[in-house]
Amino acid sequence: MRYLTATPKVATLLLASSQVVASATNFTSLVNLFIGTASGANGGSGGNAFPGAAVPHAMVKVGIDVDTAPRQAGYISDNSSITGISLMHDEGTGGNTNGGYGIFPLFPLINCDFTSCPVGIDARKTKRAAKTDAATPGYFTTTFVNGIKLEATSTRRAGLIRFTYPQAATSRHVVVDLTHDLGRSFEGGTVALDRSSGQVQLTGTFLQSYGTDNYTVHACYDFNSPISQNQQSIVSTGTFQSSKTSAATITITPANTSSLSFPFSSSATATQAGALLSFNSSTVLVRFGVSFLSSAQACANAEEEVPDWDWEKVMGDSVAKWEDVLSRVSVDVTKEDPTVVELLYSSLYRAHLVPANLTNENPYWDSPYPFFDAFFCSWDTFRTVHPLLSITSPREWSQIVNAYIDGWRHQGFIPECRANTKAGYVQGGSDGMPILGDFVQKYASHAQELNVPTDDLYQALVDTATKTPPDWYRVGRQNTAWLEFGYIPTAWADPSGATGLPTREASRTLEYALGDFHVRQAALTLNKSTEDVDTFGNRSMGFVKVWDPNVTSDGFTGFSQRRFANGTFAFSPPDACSPIDPTPHSCARGTDNNVGFYESSSWEYSFFAPHSMATLIKLMGGNATFISRLDHYFSKGYFLAGNEPSFAIPWAYHYANRPDLSVLRVRNVIFKNFNTGIGGASLPFLIIPGNDDSGAMAALLAFHMLGLYPTPFSWQLLVGSPLVSSYTITNNLLGTKTTVTVEGFDKSTLVATPPSGSKVFVKSITVNGVANPSVCWLAFDDLIGGGEIVIEVDGDASAAAQRGCGGSDPTSLNTGGNRTGTQSLPDSL
Repeated sequence: MRYLTATPKVATLLLASSQVVASATNFTSLVNLFIGTASGANGGSGGNAFPGAAVPHAMVKVGIDVDTAPRQAGYISDNSSITGISLMHDEGTGGNTNGGYGIFPLFPLINCDFTSCPVGIDARKTKRAAKTDAATPGYFTTTFVNGIKLEATSTRRAGLIRFTYPQAATSRHVVVDLTHDLGRSFEGGTVALDRSSGQVQLTGTFLQSYGTDNYTVHACYDFNSPISQNQQSIVSTGTFQSSKTSAATITITPANTSSLSFPFSSSATATQAGALLSFNSSTVLVRFGVSFLSSAQACANAEEEVPDWDWEKVMGDSVAKWEDVLSRVSVDVTKEDPTVVELLYSSLYRAHLVPANLTNENPYWDSPYPFFDAFFCSWDTFRTVHPLLSITSPREWSQIVNAYIDGWRHQGFIPECRANTKAGYVQGGSDGMPILGDFVQKYASHAQELNVPTDDLYQALVDTATKTPPDWYRVGRQNTAWLEFGYIPTAWADPSGATGLPTREASRTLEYALGDFHVRQAALTLNKSTEDVDTFGNRSMGFVKVWDPNVTSDGFTGFSQRRFANGTFAFSPPDACSPIDPTPHSCARGTDNNVGFYESSSWEYSFFAPHSMATLIKLMGGNATFISRLDHYFSKGYFLAGNEPSFAIPWAYHYANRPDLSVLRVRNVIFKNFNTGIGGASLPFLIIPGNDDSGAMAALLAFHMLGLYPTPFSWQLLVGSPLVSSYTITNNLLGTKTTVTVEGFDKSTLVATPPSGSKVFVKSITVNGVANPSVCWLAFDDLIGGGEIVIEVDGDASAAAQRGCGGSDPTSLNTGGNRTGTQSLPDSL
């Protein structure tokens, strides 16, 4: 289908229509920021979601920090004490359980003498009053048990924080903490106080939350607010510092102008230091800015983005940005199930928090291209977050893609897991590769308009697919092994001298294969040489080389396994590292991982060849055995909904011509693993079955509810049965609006096990009145091309089983298909 490209007049009408819908619906009111914020302690499923103030893809994420871990995003919904309100946070990550960022926290105090106020982190921490936490997109508030109210709103690099003190308070203070981030990793820095300007500037060096490096960040706090915004006067100022012999012994020194400096230390220090200010007003308004370049730039960012200190304007602009993003998927909330609506828009919200836009804040090289951070990690996000952005937000997505390309341009390889502006750890393959390959297939014809240089993009893919970095644990791949063997051998000494973590051999093989498939797809789309197409296409079939046809588990034969350099296999129990592993094994990132898979089992990863699922079906013995094996995988308990390698498996029945089984399985996964509570695994409602993982879980749930799942070759999306009767997709590059309507929509199917006869099975699909060639998939161009897609559903399970895909199965590499060509199986098969 051709895009229904909007003329300027039509585009204006579409934008106006979108704004009317957004205004009438108020999508931000549908977002629950506290989904996924329960404690992850004691095996609970906390989600590690961030519920503070932020704009889409913001650098700044302002929120409170608690004193108990796990607290990856600073906040958890329990009765933990607050240690401060800080300026930057991660969203939904794993990594360091103490959390990342949480830099330069503020803390309000009352009823204390200036020189003896409890400024230390343990002395000052305070409980929250019951049921006072509240948040909407762009705003956060809570109240301490002592009556002090905290509020925050923000822009991309700056914002406002407001403290409202009880009228009866005898004194009102604000602590500016230099040394405490969430990880307690301070390695040096400075704080400079100037009472006359009402400004505090800070620079600190801390450890990244996922990796070994430190990073330096700067902030600027302004306390002299304009009288038009808040009448407040500074009464006294000073600095505080712990003694050299005891971090808990702190001295406060009054001063109008003062600074403290702590030289860099190669290890974290327990020093406590910062500034203290007191005020004569019951409300204190603070403006802040953040920068990775200098504290002066942080002050400039605050002045540029919050020039008038106008709270309502900053908050209003933030809400408008979120309304724009959320309205790109529009439903009629008066017709749809309220819980589904809340889950949908809360998921869309979290899926747009990261990656973080640090453009003009790159501390390492000058570039005309955007700089994004919080690629934490591409292994988590390439499956769902980036495909979601591709549908509604190609303008933002192209900026993120450019940041990946620019990382290659200046460092030789596509970034993988950049966190806190530093390279993190490579979890699987180099999973920025699928992101760049996906972009080429979807938007190569618009690359010039989006300022994405496709020649650079392709070279970034080729270099990452062929060259081996000195440390392939931080970036890139172990291509020395991949090119020699066609798989990653176990117990192999790399003669090149390149180093990395020599584990996860089987799963790395599977992911390297998928990465090379995306190089092939880019070569086809960009009309590169036939040699490149064939080379990378053949290499993408390397996943068959770690398939051991002799391994049997639970009556099923053939599983992915580690393999030695001599070609023999190294056995690992297929259920090792599954949720029901009878003998605990380690599949984490570490030297003790001796099973060959990363964060998953062979039972799960043996389903992972998303670019050529037909090959896996052949290896497993055909459609009937494949379906039986899938059923057993779920019933035995090998499935873990919060684990990224499991994301696509509920949809895998499509590839065996049984989309009806996928529909039922997806319903079961949704209603058994997601809800709108804040509880963890031990509570009735499990709202996020694992970390949100930088929005990966949020985007996954959004796709499930929309009845879609993205395939890695991009031009197709698998189709299921949506959880809403209709929705409209707006593409912010093309100006197109595509309405998907479910004919025969049945609310009785919104349960884990739909009643017999309820209308849940896809019977037919039409695109602008023309029959789609399959009920299993939609073309990406049709989804974003404008017009109307009608999905007809019925309740005849027998007919659905016989109907299958209706004539056209989802594409696999070795069976051919649009834009993929045909790839032969290796001779060994």
